[in-house]
Amino acid sequence: MTVTQTFKKMPDNLSNRGPRDRSRINLNEEWEVRYWTSELGCTAARLRQAVNAVGVMVADVRRYLATR
Repeated sequence: MTVTQTFKKMPDNLSNRGPRDRSRINLNEEWEVRYWTSELGCTAARLRQAVNAVGVMVADVRRYLATR
């Protein structure tokens, strides 16, 4: 097996119902944005605002959304 074969990028499995790393929010994947807006009970715009304010960690975003 070559190095290229070993590190070949695997496509996302869109049948998964949640993000692989549930401690971080990835705004670059639209399906993750849909998941987190549903999970956190906010709009996509509000989610992006929270991530821009406090970063991608879910705990920080939850705290931010709860206080504002």
